[in-house]
Amino acid sequence: MKKIVIFGGGSGLSQLLKGLKLFPIDVTAVVTVSDNGGSTGRVRRDYNIPAVGDISKVLLAMSDCDNETRDLMNYRFTKSKTLGNHSIKNLLLTALLDLKGNFSNALPVFIKLLDIKGNILPLTEDNVDLVGITSDNKKVYGEELVTKCDAKISKVMYSNDITVNPKVIDAVKKCDLIIFSSGSLITSIIPHLLNEELNEAIRKSKAKKMYICNLFTQPGETDNFKVSDHIKLLEEYLGENTIDIVIANNTKMNSELVKKYNKKEQKDPVVCDLDKLESMHKLVIADKLFKIEDNVYRHDALKTAYLVFSYLMDGGKNDLHN
Repeated sequence: MKKIVIFGGGSGLSQLLKGLKLFPIDVTAVVTVSDNGGSTGRVRRDYNIPAVGDISKVLLAMSDCDNETRDLMNYRFTKSKTLGNHSIKNLLLTALLDLKGNFSNALPVFIKLLDIKGNILPLTEDNVDLVGITSDNKKVYGEELVTKCDAKISKVMYSNDITVNPKVIDAVKKCDLIIFSSGSLITSIIPHLLNEELNEAIRKSKAKKMYICNLFTQPGETDNFKVSDHIKLLEEYLGENTIDIVIANNTKMNSELVKKYNKKEQKDPVVCDLDKLESMHKLVIADKLFKIEDNVYRHDALKTAYLVFSYLMDGGKNDLHN
């Protein structure tokens, strides 16, 4: 069975995993642990632990549990001031961390509990915060404030050096494909690339490196970015010519919802600049990748996963341009 390692966090990674778990692939998802907002931020402060929110979301995305169990895990205590807005899955993972001492010992229990096929690894066991550097050289502390920052974020770093989970390095060395998922470049993807030991392992890996591009730009992060600009930013951290393949949407979005995205959130659809990408010697797998769920544009999980699986099976020998 082919092995994939996916770097990401939050909704982008979770959406992709919903599709990939339907295919015969050995998936290892690597997740950042620096989120400090909402429920996750509060349990971090109470227990002095790395962030549990993105990992618990990914665990649920990879699970084959029934809808009732899924609803229970997603339940939030919205009516309680004491338990205010904590989700069951966050509290369970926090409890396991308290009982077991670290993610390495806690996650196998959660994986067994939710009947998960695949592996989930935290990037690090260290309790660290993300620090954003603005274009005018000011520091913004914490992922939540980095995300909300009005100024342009030109660089990110951690509050202190991290030790990358050795299981992540080992998975990178043994896999057949490395994927950087869709999601916020600044707070979900690039935080994986702030450690040179891991970056070197990725560069030296014989596996091809794939990027699944976002559908929309992110204000303050990727304003006016085309697909090629996303790759250039990734390669500022990874090294030039590290990304081999990109999966991107090439279908125009015409809807009132797009106008709302622009007006309310200052987000625009990402343009697939095929000529530029080919001049950069990237294999482009372009197709209609979006669907609308609950009045939100998302990657079509099944379609995107199918394109990943198809590439993995034929090694890019067939023409996948559409």
